[in-house]
Amino acid sequence: MVQVAGCPYLQHQLHLLRDQDIRDVLLLTGHLGEQIEDYFGDGGRMGLRLTYSREQSPLGTGGALREARDKLHDSFIVIYGDSYLPIRYADALEGLKSTGADGLVVVYDNRQGETPVRNNIDLDDHKYVTRYEKDSLDQLGYVEAGVLAFYRSVIELIPDVGMVSLENDIFPKLIVLRRLTALVTPQCFYDIGTPERLAAIEALFAAGQPR
Repeated sequence: MVQVAGCPYLQHQLHLLRDQDIRDVLLLTGHLGEQIEDYFGDGGRMGLRLTYSREQSPLGTGGALREARDKLHDSFIVIYGDSYLPIRYADALEGLKSTGADGLVVVYDNRQGETPVRNNIDLDDHKYVTRYEKDSLDQLGYVEAGVLAFYRSVIELIPDVGMVSLENDIFPKLIVLRRLTALVTPQCFYDIGTPERLAAIEALFAAGQPR
């Protein structure tokens, strides 16, 4: 709900989805989630159909999906709430379905160090993920860009209780099974994880950057 270029940051993400004719959006909320629900409602004024799944206590990225399992389609896209990646999201789902993998992660080729976010993913020659290490000191080639695509079957890998991280707990299981593939994008991504990055995306939207 932080203000970016005159409206909540989430609104920019929702506009991006609407502009690509993605109308059904499930928002996974937590602490103070009622503020999001009160502001956006059912999404009708934005031309969207919004539904919600709210955590009563922190469950992690995987735990949040587990709690929302009854509201998920057979295949779906996950977008992190602090990221902005202006790509064609249908490409992620199409990439998932074309490979036979259970999950797909959109990655940015950062071997030239063009983004300050530390590289955390390596791929093989067929674009399957071979390593995910968020705080690795090794020279990995790619960085996760905040957009994922999954089949609903991935929920079966999530423990029934407790906090679960997609990246730390589920990615490794998919990597061992060679069931996590990647879509490499040349599009730089943005996030609001630090004051400096928040200022950068504020400038981007203020300048009228097309979605």
